[in-house]
Amino acid sequence: MAYVDTSDTPMLGATDRATGILKQYKEAQSIKKHWKDKFEEAYEYCLPNRESFYDEAPGQRRTDKIFDETAVVGVQEFASRLQAGITPTFARWADFQAGSNIPDEQKSFINLELDKITNYVFQLLQNSNFNQEVHESFMDLAIGTGVMLVEEGDAVNPIKFTAIPLPRVCLMNGPDGRIDTIYRTRVIKPDEVTLLYPKAVLPENFDPLKRKKQIKIIEAIYKIYEDNVEKYKFCVVMEDPKAILLEEIYEGEGSNPYLVFRWNKASGEVYGRGPVFNAMGAIKTCNLTIELILQNAQMSVSGVYTYEDDGVINPDNISLVPGSLIPVAPGSKGLIPIAAASNFDVAQLILQDMRANIKKALYMEALGRPEGTPMTATEVSERMADLSRQIGSSFGRLQSEFINPLLKRIIRILSKQGRITIPSVDGKEVRIAPRSPLAQAQHLQDVADVTRFNEIIAGTFGPQMINVIVNQAETAKYLAEKMNLPEKLIRDESEQRRIVEQISELQNQAQANGAAAPGQAPTE
Repeated sequence: MAYVDTSDTPMLGATDRATGILKQYKEAQSIKKHWKDKFEEAYEYCLPNRESFYDEAPGQRRTDKIFDETAVVGVQEFASRLQAGITPTFARWADFQAGSNIPDEQKSFINLELDKITNYVFQLLQNSNFNQEVHESFMDLAIGTGVMLVEEGDAVNPIKFTAIPLPRVCLMNGPDGRIDTIYRTRVIKPDEVTLLYPKAVLPENFDPLKRKKQIKIIEAIYKIYEDNVEKYKFCVVMEDPKAILLEEIYEGEGSNPYLVFRWNKASGEVYGRGPVFNAMGAIKTCNLTIELILQNAQMSVSGVYTYEDDGVINPDNISLVPGSLIPVAPGSKGLIPIAAASNFDVAQLILQDMRANIKKALYMEALGRPEGTPMTATEVSERMADLSRQIGSSFGRLQSEFINPLLKRIIRILSKQGRITIPSVDGKEVRIAPRSPLAQAQHLQDVADVTRFNEIIAGTFGPQMINVIVNQAETAKYLAEKMNLPEKLIRDESEQRRIVEQISELQNQAQANGAAAPGQAPTE
């Protein structure tokens, strides 16, 4: 939905604008209502300790439906392995590089400066709460949709990250099919309003000191379609009494503090579908099977009995404990145990198949098991390459909806704080190059293709034809880019030309010395 800015319209007061925003929020809630039961079921079976979609008392148990932990453990491992593949802890998983429009003679200098900025950014990330919060967001991503808030921090931690639970967020698509409207619900104490929103303007009839019950706050951010510039309108609305507490305009790349990223989605849908959706049938079957096995085991331990209704035995007063004495009528058979079912082969076969389906859906087999002999670098690379092929489309979506917006947001915050200065040539943009293990796995396939091509040329036409057919300098530059070699390790083009000229000059001198060697007649 496109947002039309009416803040300067004289006919609409603050209360009317607040009413309009709350009406749009209700529309977003009605869209989410169709997903609510599906999401809640997935969270109950896979993320029982995550915030519920329904109002619950603090500390309420949410594990009553969990009899098999395969899905619970699988989602946690999925998030951990995905984090290791895309945003590995204590590693540099992206580079800032000069854009394609920057002249070649200026790229080397620009890239060297950007390399320093990249190192600084990832040092800040490692010292922040990013790794904890991104793990929670990736667990939400296993269900289908992750949401992360990236805000300015303090002097110690310049950037603050917050994984927003999906129950607290409503989303809407824009005219281009992309998410352009985000609503976040917050329930806070009255005296926390000015702490969370220092620029908030409180309504005249609202006194935080006299208000005892908590208040509901709606944070709304809309994309404004005008001037071909990335622009957003941010509003903070109080529901009771209806009032707009804060209105701000965010403009430029990285100005949207909310990052919404999906694993996969169907056409026309706003919320994503994660790997858990594909495994819900197997997940529920596993839990039901375990529940039935436990019930049968209880029957085997405690026993089930029959008795003659002779008016002596009272089942309400029977205590089946060791040493108990049960009165029976003369000639009565007393309590007769019923043999319980003891063949669990079918149940075990069902569990084995269902658990295998769950692990396959959550890519646990492709990711490998954490225990056992540590894998070699080649084995890790092969597993990452296999995983990259399986989740290629989802990885591309994460790159465009999460990685790129995240880094743009970080650059914006650090630039605003004066901590970094992005070098530019006539305002040309900076390119974000992924170098995570998953991205590396894809790039290594490109490297393998080049190597295989050279081998085919050498085997078909002879090794001497490689220099004739292949531009070796451009090939080396391409391989260095794909393998994410630091810019400082590659000589610039002017230095390369100088070295080639020196080698050529030395070769000419060697040939001349050879022609004038003693005992040899000069050639005509």
